[in-house]
Amino acid sequence: MRTHDIVIVGGGQMGLSLGYYLRRSGADFVIVDSETGPGGAWRHGWDSLRLFSPAGYSSLPGWLMPPPSHKGYPTRDDVLDYLSRYEERYKLPIQRPVRVETIRRSGAHLEVVTEDGPYFARFVVSATGTWSHSYVPEYPGHDLFEGTQVHSALYNRPEAYAGQSVLVVGGGNSGAQIMAEIAPIASATWVTTHDPLFLPDDVDGRVLFERAVARMKGPPDGEPVGGVGDIVMVPPVKAARDRGDLSSVRPFTRMTATGVVWPDGSETAVDAVIWCTGFKPALDHLQSLNVVEADGRVHVEDYRSIKEERLWMAGYGDWTGPGSATLMGAARTARDVSALLTSALAEAADS
Repeated sequence: MRTHDIVIVGGGQMGLSLGYYLRRSGADFVIVDSETGPGGAWRHGWDSLRLFSPAGYSSLPGWLMPPPSHKGYPTRDDVLDYLSRYEERYKLPIQRPVRVETIRRSGAHLEVVTEDGPYFARFVVSATGTWSHSYVPEYPGHDLFEGTQVHSALYNRPEAYAGQSVLVVGGGNSGAQIMAEIAPIASATWVTTHDPLFLPDDVDGRVLFERAVARMKGPPDGEPVGGVGDIVMVPPVKAARDRGDLSSVRPFTRMTATGVVWPDGSETAVDAVIWCTGFKPALDHLQSLNVVEADGRVHVEDYRSIKEERLWMAGYGDWTGPGSATLMGAARTARDVSALLTSALAEAADS
């Protein structure tokens, strides 16, 4: 029977960061990951995806990401190489591909049920992220549309849309980056709920992380703190802005078999819609514990489930640590979670 003090579900950036600290503490743990290789969600990013910050500010604990051999911020492939070398560097106990089907109570332990058989743990850390739970808003006629629909989670490269009429829906960084590379080769329209908010050209992702931390601490003197949805002006986005390709329109009201209908009643024929509309926490494996609330989250206190104290949550967004769904924020959250975990294990041993 495979029994450990801690089982971490998810071998992406958060799982690796937790593994770094837990190995240093001497904890008995294992990481189970559903992917076939290192990299977590980064394995599925589109080909041209780039980070918003320099390598040194996008690193996991213990080892700075090496600067890329090319100009600009690190690419998706740079991140994949770094994460692969990171888990090898620290000899982290990762077992993959292991897909977790459910987690259930089993006496003093939690049983992690997988296709490869069960694991038993005194504590489980859920670190599955959001990539596998993409969000697409409901529009009337959505199922009638006969063109191509793809979420940014499954978008690869612009060439597939050359010469087509394309809607890029969503005003965040993914929408801006995809619009920037599709607009030169397609008849592309950017659909956003409001005018996109661009950061100054000399500001990068570090500011987004600092804002996330500030929001968690509370705005000083009642002053509002900017959101992390502001668009970082990475070189391709700057170039698109200078070309005039980043103007946007407000959302359509419904979809038809051949396109969309706008608020004024006019219609546009569309070949493809790319949904850059975000993600929700991937928590299907926790349903049997009855800890997932109506808002799709697990209510936590200090990263620990209020309803099941043997379950910990990390890496899903600000509610599990400031910027915890980012490379930049994973290290800080992992440091805090691992310290609390080791303390909880010590308390359990003394009781």
